[in-house]
Amino acid sequence: MQHLRKPVGFLLLFLTAYILGTGAAYLTGHSSPVSPVSSSNSSDTGQIADVSHHLTQTGAIAASAEGSWGLSFQEDGQTPAGNATMEELAQYDAFYAQDTDEKVLYLTFDAGYENGNTEPILDALKKHNVSATFFVVGTYIESEPDLIRRMVEEGHTVGNHTWHHPDMSQIADMDSFKKEITDVEDAFLDVTGHEMTKYYRPPQGKYSESNLQMAKELGYKTFFWSLAYVDWYEDDQPAKEEAFDKLLGRIHPGAIVLLHSTSSTNAAIMDELLTKWEEMGYQISPLSELAE
Repeated sequence: MQHLRKPVGFLLLFLTAYILGTGAAYLTGHSSPVSPVSSSNSSDTGQIADVSHHLTQTGAIAASAEGSWGLSFQEDGQTPAGNATMEELAQYDAFYAQDTDEKVLYLTFDAGYENGNTEPILDALKKHNVSATFFVVGTYIESEPDLIRRMVEEGHTVGNHTWHHPDMSQIADMDSFKKEITDVEDAFLDVTGHEMTKYYRPPQGKYSESNLQMAKELGYKTFFWSLAYVDWYEDDQPAKEEAFDKLLGRIHPGAIVLLHSTSSTNAAIMDELLTKWEEMGYQISPLSELAE
């Protein structure tokens, strides 16, 4: 995967933008526990992709735009620029936001292990009659079958976050890619008796054009995000005010919001957050309304 050289000044500007709180793309080397076996040192590593990558004019995603999903926020309340456009992603049945002026948002969670915060999140979602999507790894299904069944029973979608949470962009053959996906499907079927909805989120936000094509060939729709914040450090959780600053200030029409269900801050603020979004005029819709 080739990366173009950038002027030092641009790189400093980009890093400064992150420090000021982009928070919507993962920081290189961020360590978010995902393994239900060892939550203290397992990782949900992700990176900020350099959004100055050039994209082709033919509709294909340029090789230099592949790697890690990243965003550049231009103005609060507006859709950020991704390192691939909505149109370029659409050819692979992939999304990061909806092109709309209507105040609608799509709420998603990544779930790699359980630390007691998912239940209060589910309680708040139920109170507000909100349907969210939980992208889970295979071991989560094995360790938390009751929570998986509750998600389904309460109208949420359970999406595929792969079995082992690897860097899928490094998997070049279809057989290996498919196994990471279908093992999760099989576990979900065993636990719920239902076929898994074919929604996929690349672990760590890492992807390649061939990955997106393989997911499409397996019948999957791929979902990145247009809003997130630094909520993944279990032992260094953001304050309520910091969370609201990002999640209210940068919400925008058509947003796909990524949160982690391991976050104690998210569990504590979820009821109030949903209320505030509703007061701002936002409708929280299931991903199916965007994807189908």
